[in-house]
Amino acid sequence: QVQLVESGGGLVQPGGSLRLSCAASGFIFSKYAMSWYRQAPGKERELVATVTSTSGSTKFADSVKGRFTISRDNAKNTVYLQMNSLKPEDTAVYYCNAHFKALLREYDYWGQGTQVTVSS
Repeated sequence: QVQLVESGGGLVQPGGSLRLSCAASGFIFSKYAMSWYRQAPGKERELVATVTSTSGSTKFADSVKGRFTISRDNAKNTVYLQMNSLKPEDTAVYYCNAHFKALLREYDYWGQGTQVTVSS
C-alpha cells in the first residue's frame, strides 16, 4: 500500500522558516522523482520543487528560488522541503508527489497535504 505522509506545516510569521517532511512507503522510493506542489485557495496546484531519482538534481519554481531547498534521504524514504524567508503568498496546502516514468506507463502518488499559513 502506497503512502505519502506530509508533516511540518503550520502557522509562521513572514520571514520565518518551516521544514516540511514527506515519509514514503509502499514503493521503491529511490527510483522516483520527488516533488512538492502547493495549492492556494482559488488557485491551481503548482509545482514548487523537484529532486530527481538518479542524480539528485533539483529545480524550483521562480517564485521560491533562493528561499526554498528540497532534499531527499533514500535511506529514510523521506523528502524534505526547507522553506526560508516565507511570505504571505506562500500560504497554501503543500502536497508531496512521487513520480516514476516506466517504459509503458507513468506512476504518480500523492500525499494528503499539509497546510502552511504565513501571517502576522
